[in-house]
Order: sequence, then C-alpha cells, then structure tokens
Amino acid sequence: MAGFKYKVTQIHGRLSESSKGWTKELRSISWNDKEAKYDISEWSPDHEKMGKGATLSKEEIFVLRDLLNGLELQIEFVSRS
Repeated sequence: MAGFKYKVTQIHGRLSESSKGWTKELRSISWNDKEAKYDISEWSPDHEKMGKGATLSKEEIFVLRDLLNGLELQIEFVSRS
C-alpha cells in the first residue's frame, strides 16, 4: 500500500480462508499514526500483503453489530450421503 502507513494493533479473528490461503480477518489498524479503527480485509498467507477491505469506526461497528443481530438468518443443512 504505497503512500499509506499502517500498524496492526490487534487481531480480533479470522472470518474465512480462500483456497489460495488468503484470510479475511477483523483487525484493529492505525492508519497514518491516527487512532486505530476496525478493519475487515483479506491478508496473504504470510500477512505481508493486504487486499481491499472496509474500515469502520467504533460507532459503525456498533451499528453493524445491531444490524447483524437483527437479521433472521436461516441455516441450510446439506445432507452428505
């Protein structure tokens, strides 16, 4: 990421992993020495490269949490025979 300085301050967890080993993770990242924000991005297996993602403030994370809690998700079970 040319021109951008960032520091990972906390890794909260992994959401998924692609067949090529890239992982989608929720992390706290300080961009250009500013206060850390929540970031959901894909990371290379060696964690040296980051894909495009979404950066959210603390307030936006609360709104996202409430939106997700309000969803009626249906789990589909696949029969393996």
